[in-house]
Amino acid sequence: MKHLFFSIHYLELGGAEASLLALLGALDYTKVQVDLFLHSHRGELMTMIPPPVNLLPEIPAYAQIERPFAEILKDGHLRIALARLLVKWQYYRYWKQTKPRDESAIFAYVARNITPVLPPINPDKEYDLAVSFLPPHDYVLQKVRARKKVAWIHTDYSRIDVNAALEEPVWAGYDTIVSISPSVGDRFAKVFPSLKDRILEIPNILPVEWVRSRAEEIPPQVIAREMPAVAGTTNLLSIGRYSYAKNFDVIPEICRRLHRSGVPVRWYIIGYGDLEPLIRQRIAEAGMEEAVILLGKKANPYPYIKACDMYVQPSRYEGSPVTIREAIALGKPVIATAFPTVQSAVRDGVDGIIVPMDQDGCARGIARFIRDGGAAFRPAPGRIEQENSAALRQFYTLL
Repeated sequence: MKHLFFSIHYLELGGAEASLLALLGALDYTKVQVDLFLHSHRGELMTMIPPPVNLLPEIPAYAQIERPFAEILKDGHLRIALARLLVKWQYYRYWKQTKPRDESAIFAYVARNITPVLPPINPDKEYDLAVSFLPPHDYVLQKVRARKKVAWIHTDYSRIDVNAALEEPVWAGYDTIVSISPSVGDRFAKVFPSLKDRILEIPNILPVEWVRSRAEEIPPQVIAREMPAVAGTTNLLSIGRYSYAKNFDVIPEICRRLHRSGVPVRWYIIGYGDLEPLIRQRIAEAGMEEAVILLGKKANPYPYIKACDMYVQPSRYEGSPVTIREAIALGKPVIATAFPTVQSAVRDGVDGIIVPMDQDGCARGIARFIRDGGAAFRPAPGRIEQENSAALRQFYTLL
């Protein structure tokens, strides 16, 4: 019996969170025993933890890492508060020197300063394998005892701001670095060439039958109240956090161009996040209030995928989007922008189509696909099941 440890921040709705739960659900518990550590016991997916998994108790210090600063002070976590202040000062100096394109590098500063004041995780136990499923990976590296440690890559490292001097020693502390697709691994290796030989590809596992069964949980007539079918109008759906990477802020303008070209659509978006005000502003600016509809956060998005005509991933960059694979599993045609790692997610002409990233090219590609009868297009069957089997075999090689 192998003893495994997995760590992730929490179980809010998200691709990485869903992927971890799918992996845990696929393991053979006659061969492994699993402890799961969450920084904070919160999120809609908490109820989806497989029964054989042992959820470790929440450690208060870890639960403070992402809380508002005022709340940390109010609850008396002074060491965490001081570390957060140090993070702000150090990152500000970095920002002034480099003018980064995004704030991704701040997480390395958070981890470097907060890790020293965190207690060990389950210190009385040594695991056969410890898995850090989301960065920062400092916590599992320094606070968990294990014979072997693995860190996961979920995003395109060539598209985010990275302080390599801070991050490389952390990644180098792991025995294996798991990439969810060949392109994600290749781009990571370009940023950290010295770590190329440690990369192992393990695609995200998707519980196909579970997704299909959950798609039946809400009656179609209930979904139709939020996503009504209108004759002559194509219902598009996108799912994800309201973030820069997902590119949802350009949807209203793309939608406006589709309507101007005589292709009426209603574009529904499921998700949440800090960019919601910007997206609503863009909807108003484009005059697309009746055509672009924000549905908010949905604990079960699968009936909505089943009800849409086409699933659209308009991202600026991605790792390997779970929602694309969920749409494929539910037999929906996929439209994806040509983000750098898209080829690992969508096979053009097989699972759907890949369209240009720019707004005009994207609109033209979607319009052409709709006019060519894209709603009747069906992805090739069996792909996800084959990938799942291969991924599980790869995971077991880590043990």
